[in-house]
Amino acid sequence: MLRYTIMRLGIFFGCLLLGWLLGLRNDPTLLLLVSAVVSVLLSFFLLRRQRDEFSERIAARIEQRQEARRTATSDEPTDEDVEDAEIAGVDAPRRASRPDPDRDPTDPR
Repeated sequence: MLRYTIMRLGIFFGCLLLGWLLGLRNDPTLLLLVSAVVSVLLSFFLLRRQRDEFSERIAARIEQRQEARRTATSDEPTDEDVEDAEIAGVDAPRRASRPDPDRDPTDPR
């Protein structure tokens, strides 16, 4: 990523120098604006390979993390398991103490 950033800055400063040499030095705002737009367009096409390589590395890293989670055989409960247990523990007494409105009170079940 550092290499991509340095290359992108190099393209920007190259565009800045080119704009200055072409006579945009009298209006610094216009010089910066034109340099930024041109460098974005050039970077989009010229640095495509670097962006693709970086995104592949990120995708591989994400896949490794997901695979590690899937293959982990830890006995420790996950956050979701703990939350489910807490919810079930809190809701169970409430459900037991509340009568079921659909149940017939004379039914022994």
